[in-house]
Amino acid sequence: MSIAQTLLPEFDQEMKSTRKLLECVPDGKFDYKPHEKSMSLGQLAAHVGEMPSYAIGTLTLERLDFTGNEKPFAPATRQELLDAFDNYVKQARELLSKASDEDLAKVWTLTYKGQQIFAMPRAAVLRSMVLSHLIHHRGQLGVYLRMNNVEFPGMYGPSADEMKKWDAASA
Repeated sequence: MSIAQTLLPEFDQEMKSTRKLLECVPDGKFDYKPHEKSMSLGQLAAHVGEMPSYAIGTLTLERLDFTGNEKPFAPATRQELLDAFDNYVKQARELLSKASDEDLAKVWTLTYKGQQIFAMPRAAVLRSMVLSHLIHHRGQLGVYLRMNNVEFPGMYGPSADEMKKWDAASA
């Protein structure tokens, strides 16, 4: 089995879980910030929503050089966020499904203003800077939603919100 074929089930599962959470992002709360140093809910949701595009860059480029002048993705609505996410997921999945082991073994480099941040095989970039990074920020997004009393589904089992429904159904 190829490396890509081992990554695809995890990719599919994490994208499915991520979409479920993004569906819960409330319009009208994009400016919410739990702390002055924190991203706003809208910025965090946008970051989570654009993360599949990192897989596209990883699979189509050999390096990415940030200049500091990049404009962040800034959707105005949940629907705009979901549409972009779905598009990125579709493109990323297509590229990953066609990636050879040789493609995934190639070293990929990230720099910022000329300084190397890291260089590692594409397969490792997909696991760490795409999937693990997405999972990390998705967890943060769950906290933001909870702080705004937004019910949301579990990612790896039922959430507290779903447990209420399960407990009520079994009573």
